[in-house]
Amino acid sequence: MQQVETAAKYGNGEFKPVVEKCDGCERVVEEAGEKYCKTYLNPSAKWKLGICNFATHEKPEIVVAKVRINPLKAAKRASKS
Repeated sequence: MQQVETAAKYGNGEFKPVVEKCDGCERVVEEAGEKYCKTYLNPSAKWKLGICNFATHEKPEIVVAKVRINPLKAAKRASKS
């Protein structure tokens, strides 16, 4: 009974098939020969601006910027406290 309900859920036209970038994601389910995202209705829209926030197979790249501090100014600020 549960299998019939899920097939109807994905096959009714609300859910769009996943895009290539979704391959490897844990949220992809396969129903009636098509692969669907079980979290989001239109997976291609999630990938338009970059990485899908639901993707379990890709992590965003975090860039850490190193700030250079002038030691003389830092000493003056420390002495004011």
